[in-house]
Amino acid sequence: MTRAALAFALLLAFAAHGQPPAPPKPEPVAETKLLMDALAKPNFAALGKLLKDKPADADGWRFARGQALLLAETGNLLMLRPPRAKAAQDTWLGKAADLRKAATTLATAAGTKDYATARAGLAAVANACNRCHESFRVAVRVTPFDGD
Repeated sequence: MTRAALAFALLLAFAAHGQPPAPPKPEPVAETKLLMDALAKPNFAALGKLLKDKPADADGWRFARGQALLLAETGNLLMLRPPRAKAAQDTWLGKAADLRKAATTLATAAGTKDYATARAGLAAVANACNRCHESFRVAVRVTPFDGD
C-alpha cells in the first residue's frame, strides 16, 4: 500500500468514527470503607509494628518505605471519591492531600533510614487520618504505636 493510500485509509477511518476515542479516566471502583480496611488500616498497623523499634536491616526500611507509599497512594485513591455534597468536596480533597503528604514524608524518612523522623512521620499520618475522621464524623481514632 502506498503512503498516499494509507493516509487516505486513515482519513476515512477517522471520518467514519468521528474523533478518536478519549483516553480512559480514573474512576473509583471500591467503596471508601474497603480502602480503609484493606489499604490504610493494615499498612498503618504494620508501620507501627515496624517502627516500634528501629528496623534492623535494609529490608525492614525498604518495607516501611513501601507501606508508607501505599498510604500515600491511598490518599490519591480517596481523592477519586469526594462526597456528593459539593460543600464538603474541598475539605475531602484537602484532607486526602494531607494524608498523601504526611505518608510521603514518612516514606522519605524510611528511605533515608531516619528513625526519629519516621516515627514522627507515622504520628503525622495518624493526625492526618484523625483530622479527616473528625471532619466527616467517622467514629474511628487512629493511634500510632498501639501498645507502646
